[in-house]
Amino acid sequence: MTKEIYENPDLKKERQNCPFNKEEITNFLDGGKEKTTERRQLETYILSDEQLKDPVPMEYLSHADKYAEDLRKSCLLMHKLADSPAGQVQTLRSLMGAGLGSAILKEGNPIALHYVMFIPALMGQGTVEQQAKWLEKAYNLNIIGTYAQTELGHGTFLRGLETKATYDPATKEFILESPSLTAYKWWPGSLGKTANYAVVMAQLYTKGKCEGIHPFMVQLRDEETHEPLPGILVGEIGPKLGMNTNDNGYLGFDKVRIPREQLLMKHSQVLENGTYVKPTNSKLSYATMVFVRVVVCQDVTLNLRKAVTIATRYSCVRRQSELKPGDREPQVMDYQAQQHKLLPPLAATFGFQLAADHLWNLYNTANNSMEQGDMELLPDLHGLSCALKALCSSEAANFVETCRQSCGGHGYMSCSNFPRIYGQVTAAITYEGENTVLWLQVARYLVKTRKEKSGGLSVKYLIDEEKGPRTVDTTPEGILRLYRRVAVGLVDIAIAELENNSRKGYAPHDAWNHAAVHLIKAAQAHARLFVVESFVDSLKESRLSSPVRSILSQLCELFIIYWILDRSGDFFLCANLKKEDLLLLNSKYVHLLAAIRPQAVNIVDSFDLRDEILGSPLGCWDGNVYQRLFDEAAKSPLNQKNVHESFHKYLKPLLKSNL
Repeated sequence: MTKEIYENPDLKKERQNCPFNKEEITNFLDGGKEKTTERRQLETYILSDEQLKDPVPMEYLSHADKYAEDLRKSCLLMHKLADSPAGQVQTLRSLMGAGLGSAILKEGNPIALHYVMFIPALMGQGTVEQQAKWLEKAYNLNIIGTYAQTELGHGTFLRGLETKATYDPATKEFILESPSLTAYKWWPGSLGKTANYAVVMAQLYTKGKCEGIHPFMVQLRDEETHEPLPGILVGEIGPKLGMNTNDNGYLGFDKVRIPREQLLMKHSQVLENGTYVKPTNSKLSYATMVFVRVVVCQDVTLNLRKAVTIATRYSCVRRQSELKPGDREPQVMDYQAQQHKLLPPLAATFGFQLAADHLWNLYNTANNSMEQGDMELLPDLHGLSCALKALCSSEAANFVETCRQSCGGHGYMSCSNFPRIYGQVTAAITYEGENTVLWLQVARYLVKTRKEKSGGLSVKYLIDEEKGPRTVDTTPEGILRLYRRVAVGLVDIAIAELENNSRKGYAPHDAWNHAAVHLIKAAQAHARLFVVESFVDSLKESRLSSPVRSILSQLCELFIIYWILDRSGDFFLCANLKKEDLLLLNSKYVHLLAAIRPQAVNIVDSFDLRDEILGSPLGCWDGNVYQRLFDEAAKSPLNQKNVHESFHKYLKPLLKSNL
């Protein structure tokens, strides 16, 4: 006789009479039915392995033991690659990401940088001969690498990096050195205790001249003993807000010599006599960064999806207070204030994913063109990747924190998984380009485009002026026009501020600095426009059933109105929005909250996130929240004895001291 599966009555009721096919949304998000099947097979294959489960919750382990445990599981996962039903490439992508990967490696992946940065750097920066020498070893995990760029004293400002690589033509070697403490590499994942090789970004000096930042392939540790090589000063930087088993480290060089051939020379070279050969395009190194930023957007979106699922299910299980005196306590999700907290993030998960998918397609197109020597698409792609990475990471971090707060005190517990999700998302605000710096890079591209009337597809709206009367239309297409007006208007305001600063006598760099607030707002408007256009266009182009199109269209409309209401000043200033228009949009917004509310659980169910991936008793599929919370508390080491030894050592003497 099979045991009946428990399902919380409120969640069960939420799931009844769903008007759309949840599986269709799942397939839409996965990229097709076959990919959904492949993902599920892979999840079952990985998550059913008992060796990959935590014998003790990670929260109760020491820093060193957390690293050892996640390294054990990382190595086991690599052994499982060969038999994966999804193939090695798709399996790797899943294991390095925020979904399946974080279900197994909750605190981070000690070898993630090997696949996410090291191998792509070898592929993107190495010659055919260099790839032949190192790539097979890297793929076979005969060597494990990382990507060492950020330093203790400099991060996003690459020109400020201090690590030096000076060419010695007498020995045909580069001499790597860290001239100061601030020149030490600081933050690279996998560096602390895991990697034995690194692609190191350093200032290249030859014939007495600095030629700028270049990538070097450097061995860090002995391949047999794992001991650091002479002149290599390497270690781990310590605990962080999150991702504590990513093994972030520091790295210094004391006159370390490497062969000339270990300068990755796909784009630029140093000849044996020290002659420097420039790259055909100085921006070629952007390609690796663009790839990683696309992955960042996908990861933070998946983390947001987890947070929204947890908060939505919990808000439908939790009952609190009274709407009407004497009535049963309502579900927290029935409060409009809770809907206002959770439904915009729910809608954002679709907007961000569709924008990230769009950017991924653009990246693949541009990458193919670059392989043929065509760099025309690179500036626009770089601007978009900066904009979307900055927007998705900052908005997702805010939304995840809103989701946590919406779960009250229980959301503050480590077992809720909100602290871990937030730690992963907020890290993306600073890695792979600090967001403020990225916004200003985007702004520079926008200002240049607006002034020169020349640029890529994403900035076409800055070149082609809107024609006809500037009326306000609150249909989705009409609202897109409002977003374009705001994006154009804020760029024009930023340009006017720059020109005003110049008239005041500011030097160009000071004029730029004193216009930074306006420039950042313009860049953010550009990013939001790309997201809402991607959302609207994707729904137009996709073959969806009428019920699915209806619910996704409601989410799309809610999302684009939410951003207008949140930044109404910009729309008043630049889009001819009036008080009556804003009141109408506000009325539409609350109507959409009420319309989407009955399907909130069904929508998050369509994300198809297994309980192991959510990792939270608050968001479990069956809604058995309180029992699961109690079970988690029982795992605490403090609960293994009725009286802790510290009572006799500290507390009892205090109680007897008659203070």
